[in-house]
Amino acid sequence: MLSREENELISRTGSGTAMGELFRRFWMPALLTSELPEPESVPVRVRLLSEDLVAFRDSNGRVGLLGAHCPHRGASLFFGRNEEAGLRCVYHGWKYDITGQCVDMPSEPPESTFKDRIRTISYPCVERAGVVWTYMGPADLQPAPPDFEWARVPESHVVVNKAIASCNYLQAMEGNFDSSHISFLHRRLIDFKQTGLPNGAGHAARLGYTFNVRDRAPQYTVVETDYGLMLGARRNAGDDGYYWRISQWLMPVFDMIGHDPGAMPMSAHAAVPMDDEHVWFWAIRWEGDRPLTEAERIEYSGEEARVPVLPGGFWPRANASNDYLIDRMAQRTESMTGIPGIGTQDLAMTESMGAIVDRTQEHLASSDAAIIRVRQALLDAARDLQRGVEPAPAQRPEVFHIRPTSVVLPRETPLAGNERVQQLVLAHA
Repeated sequence: MLSREENELISRTGSGTAMGELFRRFWMPALLTSELPEPESVPVRVRLLSEDLVAFRDSNGRVGLLGAHCPHRGASLFFGRNEEAGLRCVYHGWKYDITGQCVDMPSEPPESTFKDRIRTISYPCVERAGVVWTYMGPADLQPAPPDFEWARVPESHVVVNKAIASCNYLQAMEGNFDSSHISFLHRRLIDFKQTGLPNGAGHAARLGYTFNVRDRAPQYTVVETDYGLMLGARRNAGDDGYYWRISQWLMPVFDMIGHDPGAMPMSAHAAVPMDDEHVWFWAIRWEGDRPLTEAERIEYSGEEARVPVLPGGFWPRANASNDYLIDRMAQRTESMTGIPGIGTQDLAMTESMGAIVDRTQEHLASSDAAIIRVRQALLDAARDLQRGVEPAPAQRPEVFHIRPTSVVLPRETPLAGNERVQQLVLAHA
């Protein structure tokens, strides 16, 4: 468990907090490119790290991310006119370019130079993989743009979705490297009756699925890396081997879920705080070596996304107000939860903990080893930054050239330093 002071430190991400300043050293997903479909399209409200912002695509196609309120008298720039390479406040006509500089002030005399001294909050943006990324930290420490494999492949190779979860970022993120829960939360009741390996167990998809069902108590090996942590969940794979489900945690809020190569596209997530009690939960599927098929794009997009959302927005359709559409009869006869969809099952669990879980009341077990190490890494990095030590991964985007994977290894073979594992987790694109 964490102390009350540690839980406060790790949970709070607003401006001036230790964790908030750490997050501001990294590029973060801000919104989907599709939310700003064309030059001079309508502005979009954005809330990140407890800041209210407005995004717009100017006449030249460039994306700006500005403070939500006009510096003049605080009117919302969301109502502004997107015109002639700037966003104009409709209250008195003050206009700002994507850098936040006031470029027109028609309410002042023509000879006035007052506009040259007015600048609003602005954050730089880049677009990759259908995502608008922003950097909210010190300008002199701005790193190179994000360089995950899924951010570098052609858009034909990747599908990106997002949804809002009503909880703190940490509990939304922690489920992604909690391998033991997949043997329970996401299982059909029939799975618990399986014994032995089925015919065709050599196929990657069936093999991993079977091990996750048969061995419900994975043992973790956590390996420190220059990007964060490699998280190996080990399950029995017969008398001579172990099945390793290898996930990645990438500083500070990114993860890649262990998968069976060839069975399905790779999976990544980002848990980006809107504020301390809400999080943008990003879900990414990608292939480094080929375009996704049309069937795959349909499966991982829109209505079939990890957390289906209400039309025209990003609030989940299944939520606390409707008990996540739980079907109690299905819970008796078909699945562990009766809640439809893996993403919705996760959402129900993480939101049910409360907006910010009280980690002083937890009783962590050996299966929580990855969660414990990720928390400690975040706390250490935030405290180091308070002492003036910058987070090294923020300035080295090349260290994120990795993948998740899974592999069966002989029992005596260690995970750390294993050449086969290193080849499997090396990004190709």
